[in-house]
Amino acid sequence: MGCLLDFNSREIERLTTGKKPIPVFGPGDNLTVYVRILDGKRERIQRFEGLCIARRNAGLHSSFTVRRVTGGFGLERVFPLYSPVIDHIECTRRGKVRRNKLYYVRTLSRKKSRIKERVSR
Repeated sequence: MGCLLDFNSREIERLTTGKKPIPVFGPGDNLTVYVRILDGKRERIQRFEGLCIARRNAGLHSSFTVRRVTGGFGLERVFPLYSPVIDHIECTRRGKVRRNKLYYVRTLSRKKSRIKERVSR
């Protein structure tokens, strides 16, 4: 078991060197994820903005789910936290929630799904 933990920590360190540091965020926060996309031979960066509804902390296999509503329908995307496809992540707004997984937001209307902002001291 110790060997696996060493491997995970080494790989995380290798994948995060030279990149922007990963900000501290959790469910309820509004995130902007900048994703690298290959268009033929060109590479461009696409923004995906939305509410973080879930976070999975599993070492190297950590991931987070971002949800946004566009054109009246919800779009969710699961991002591996240490993926080389992710350029960087910005936390635009901190939300005050009492749950770890916010799957109930899927059933709410856009206005009801608003989350209060966390006041930082």
